[in-house]
Amino acid sequence: MSKVVLDAAHFDSKARQWDTNPVFRERAARIAAAIRDRIPLSRSMTALDYGSGTGLLAFLLKDELSHITLMDSSAGMLAVAAEKMQAQRVGNMTLRQVDLSADPPADETYDLICTAMTLHHIPDTAHILQVFQRLLKPGGWLAVADLDREDGRFHGPEVDVHHGFERAALAALAESAGFTDIAFTTVFEIEKDRDGDNRRYPVFLMTARRS
Repeated sequence: MSKVVLDAAHFDSKARQWDTNPVFRERAARIAAAIRDRIPLSRSMTALDYGSGTGLLAFLLKDELSHITLMDSSAGMLAVAAEKMQAQRVGNMTLRQVDLSADPPADETYDLICTAMTLHHIPDTAHILQVFQRLLKPGGWLAVADLDREDGRFHGPEVDVHHGFERAALAALAESAGFTDIAFTTVFEIEKDRDGDNRRYPVFLMTARRS
């Protein structure tokens, strides 16, 4: 079976309808609440939201941070985010079309990196965690929200993604990348029906600090 890659063009095609999905909005709200609960946010902190999409998560956190860079490989997603920034007169956000799996990371560093439902789309998990570590200031925070390990039915076996993550294995990769204080909590469940089989897929938040 040939694998289907959900690339930037795929997300470009979904961008205009993205924010209309109530599951996406509720998931972002739960992730934002968990980040607030686990990380002491402040108006002195700068943040990177990687795989930001239309900014569903970033817009929920913007008033508690000094500045947020929204970074995504999808021009369509970032275009929607730009329109929202203009409509809401947001002045503490920057947009960047970057794929950190292939492009060199930016020169600046951040106090917080958050990424929601993006990690399972990135082939080399160990590498991207190392990139995140380099982009964080000493003592900076990482917040990763993604799927627990599942059997491939979430996207379908034909889609070329990680089928979620074993928490212990992901924690080991984060520790190898230079992170400490690694902790997990379940923040949301996504309900999907596949061929009459209704399943719930837990979403975790992993928080960690750069040593």
